Amino acid sequence: MEIQDLLNDKLLKPAQKTEVLSKLLLSGEIGPEELISIAAVSKDPAKAGCVESIEWATRTRPEIGTSACLEFVTGCLSSKSPRLKWESARVIGNICHLFPDQLDGAVRNLLENSENPGTVVRWSAAYALGQILKLKTVHNPELIPAVEAIIEREEKNSIRKIYLAALGKCR
Repeated sequence: MEIQDLLNDKLLKPAQKTEVLSKLLLSGEIGPEELISIAAVSKDPAKAGCVESIEWATRTRPEIGTSACLEFVTGCLSSKSPRLKWESARVIGNICHLFPDQLDGAVRNLLENSENPGTVVRWSAAYALGQILKLKTVHNPELIPAVEAIIEREEKNSIRKIYLAALGKCR
């Protein structure tokens, strides 16, 4: 089955499409670039489904994520779609350790999303920023005070805990 046919299949629920695509990624039948090329020209719901599939796959096997994948999801962090923002942040959290020298745009966009009104978007940004903090990259001198400020203003304890745990591991 072609990826575009799968995405257009009205008989499958979005979760089923995500599962099929992530299994194809994990098995190596398709690569992330193939999925990204389709996502890039798709509407937000289909694009988010593609990114979610990459997130599922990279959670199990981060090495599936490529530099092009990182670049694509970094751009998706600026989308209007909350789902695209949170799925992209999770992909970044899963693969950031593979590309510690390519995180400038991701850090900038994730910090922006840390102020999003949506709880899931903020939680996902916290997850990704926490993973980046733990890498102890050149971003930490800027990131640590920014995260401390986020902790002070964040209303959700569950999100504050993610940041606090990451800070504890990076010092």
